[in-house]
Amino acid sequence: MSAKTPFKQVDVFGTAPFAGNPVAVILDGARLTTMQMQQIANWTNLSETTFVLPATQPGADYRVRIFTPRAELPFAGHPTIGTAHALLEGGRIEPDGNGRLVQECGAGLVRLQASIVDGKPGRIEFELPEPRLAPPDAVEIDELDAALGCRVTRDTAPMLVDVGPRWLVAELPDAAAVLALKPDFSAIARQSARLGSTGVTVYGRHAAGMQAAIEVRAFAPAHGIDEDPVCGSGTGSVGAFIRHAGRRAVLGDVFFASQGAALGRSGLIGLALSDDAIRVGGMARTCIEGELIA
Repeated sequence: MSAKTPFKQVDVFGTAPFAGNPVAVILDGARLTTMQMQQIANWTNLSETTFVLPATQPGADYRVRIFTPRAELPFAGHPTIGTAHALLEGGRIEPDGNGRLVQECGAGLVRLQASIVDGKPGRIEFELPEPRLAPPDAVEIDELDAALGCRVTRDTAPMLVDVGPRWLVAELPDAAAVLALKPDFSAIARQSARLGSTGVTVYGRHAAGMQAAIEVRAFAPAHGIDEDPVCGSGTGSVGAFIRHAGRRAVLGDVFFASQGAALGRSGLIGLALSDDAIRVGGMARTCIEGELIA
């Protein structure tokens, strides 16, 4: 017999409703098998679908499993913020007196900071899992150029940045070059499979005086997502790349990244970089709610 489970679709990082990246949040995934979770994620056909479960680790407020249409991820950015928003909005969790929450996921415990405005969740940010960086070889960088149809910057050489998802991160000459990209998704998928990476994230600087310091695009065709509209883990990985490359002196420690214009979206992600942590934050809005019948 079919059962009903509360469901929300939350738009994350958008500057207005329907402008960001949607995530499907299944608020009670305890009765579902892994196979069913993957089947549902494939059916929603969003970049990620999350399933909320009771916490199993001390100190965690809840546990979440995160699926793309093709595979489970240990961590992802906009699903982390979207899931926390859905749970806060529904009164299923409460932050402590300082606005802190702890999410349990495949990457471990993730610390979040949530603001509550007039009893409703406002801006939410998370601390990026500790990044691990490794350089690709010169042949792979040349392959990246070919896949993007654009030469990436060599002064700050591309890096593989692992934060749960593993992104090949590269800098382009400027934001206009990022927005002009017409990548070969099949080539990116082949390279991602070869490197064992989630996909490619690129960024370029905006002109001075813009609200956002950088423009970001993220491509994950190996996971069935040619382009992720507004990607928290990818942008967080850009923050790790900038910190590693010593570019904080150029961009600052706190700035915004814009993403999604190439897909008709308008996303804005806050980055805060320090020696100890990288924090990624933004707004979320519930756009659909109801029940999943399965």
